[in-house]
Amino acid sequence: MSADETLVKAIRAGLAELADPAKAPAMQAYMKSAMPFRGVAKPQRSTLLKRVLADHTLPDRVTFSATVLKMWRTAEFREERYAAIDLSGYRAYRRWQDPDLVPVYEELIVDGAWWDVVDEVAIRRIGPILRDDRARMTPTMLAWAHDGDLWRRRTAIICQVGAKEDTDTDLLARAIEPSIAEPEFFLRKGIGWALRDYAKTAPDWVRCFVHDHPGLAGLSRREALKHIG
Repeated sequence: MSADETLVKAIRAGLAELADPAKAPAMQAYMKSAMPFRGVAKPQRSTLLKRVLADHTLPDRVTFSATVLKMWRTAEFREERYAAIDLSGYRAYRRWQDPDLVPVYEELIVDGAWWDVVDEVAIRRIGPILRDDRARMTPTMLAWAHDGDLWRRRTAIICQVGAKEDTDTDLLARAIEPSIAEPEFFLRKGIGWALRDYAKTAPDWVRCFVHDHPGLAGLSRREALKHIG
């Protein structure tokens, strides 16, 4: 695959120009990141990406995938990884968001291995692909729900956050159940988040689910019932 090196360089150069070394250490500490930050806030990054991406059109999905991965794999600063995620969701390339793109997102999830990356990819990339092609995506999410990797499992649990009436409750339940007994904070928190979000749409379903699963961790239970009692 051949990436658009010009686009990658333009994004990096733009982030370097916006860098604020005084802010970078605090940002890195907050995110508990081994990778350093440039010190570029999200609004600045969004403005930069909007301008740069409008000036650099990618010709096909192969170049698109390759450029996302190039930006991700060669990143030296965390904002460059954020930019790879931003690029992956750019509106001009919406037509390429389908299950064939999942291996790209899987790499970001497993390699990123932290909530700032995983949650964005799970909800804003994997979730829409799931809703557009349930036949192909549901088996993948069920497999991830049992996976040994924490972040694949969290993705399966939270990927329907924001789906409202389009939530597949069978998938939601089956994604949660393998992790109910897990002590890992990010799984327990993810379960609570997914249930709390769906409770806005179907509070009775969430109450029944919590009642029928007494093994739910206290954190998950509290989050799930936070706004419905």
